[in-house]
Amino acid sequence: MDLALELSSFLGSVEQRLGGMLVDGNVGPDCQGDTLMEAARHLCLGAGGKRARPLLVRLFGGALGVPSERLVDVAVAAEMIHASSLLHDDVVDAGMYRRARPTVNARWGNIVAVMSGDLILSTALLRLSELDARLGQSALAVVTEMTRAAIAEVEARGNLDLSLERLRYIAEGKTGSLFGWCGSAAATLAGQSEAAGRFDLFGRRLGVAFQIADDIRDVLGTDPGKPRYADMLSGTPSLPILLAVGRDRSLRAKLKDAWAFTTVNPERTRALGDAIEATDAVPRAIERMNQEIQGALEALGPYAHQGMGRELVDWAHQLSAGIAAQARSRAA
Repeated sequence: MDLALELSSFLGSVEQRLGGMLVDGNVGPDCQGDTLMEAARHLCLGAGGKRARPLLVRLFGGALGVPSERLVDVAVAAEMIHASSLLHDDVVDAGMYRRARPTVNARWGNIVAVMSGDLILSTALLRLSELDARLGQSALAVVTEMTRAAIAEVEARGNLDLSLERLRYIAEGKTGSLFGWCGSAAATLAGQSEAAGRFDLFGRRLGVAFQIADDIRDVLGTDPGKPRYADMLSGTPSLPILLAVGRDRSLRAKLKDAWAFTTVNPERTRALGDAIEATDAVPRAIERMNQEIQGALEALGPYAHQGMGRELVDWAHQLSAGIAAQARSRAA
């Protein structure tokens, strides 16, 4: 089967299984429907998600020859863990839109968003424990890491003195840990411990690169899923912001002053954004992203040339090339 068709077929199976898991069979006879699962379906189904994590599960498994049908439940669990974190993030950030649609908290309120996130997270972990106790335990460890990174991100709001090492810790915890789990879980099913370690490191470093790419898109305005300068508006010290203020003391003072207010008006936001771009922050961020990608590729070792391991390599290169192209287009 053609690779593109095979991956499309796999993601179709993931979508079908995901839809089946987001139907609650425990709704009582007097209920008009399960609000929590309805909210979960609003986020997870038909909302334009990238499905990056299910795709990674398939590629990692394909590098080891794991049959695709054995990977579907793991891929679905990865997507549900990710979705639960988005539901909680939107409450923390008071987000009103995600993927061009109202967030769950905007439509149903914070209580439903938090509890819906808890429900789909516990559903995913329960299914993994039934599938293989080792997968359930490792997923719990990842959720713990993601939670610690999420609170670290909240604590970092408005902090222009945040170290780049602490910022990387947040990125690895929030994004890289789950990317890595997609690989280690696939390797666990294959019974290959060496691959599990290599895939975990690959996923972690690729996840950090993935987050840096998001930070760069925020400055360039090339992410169609969210408004430009969302990090600046929320007081989030992204990599480009920290690199920029490290070079330009006057910009640091202006941004610190802007963050002292609850909101920043559009004109001031654009001026600050232009000032960030006027530094070398974007190319330096791209350089750091490429360093993470190179480290990820080195971690793959022999699996980079085995089965779908080649697709993992291509995926990493595409991330780098895509951001570089966006930066060139913006500079032109």
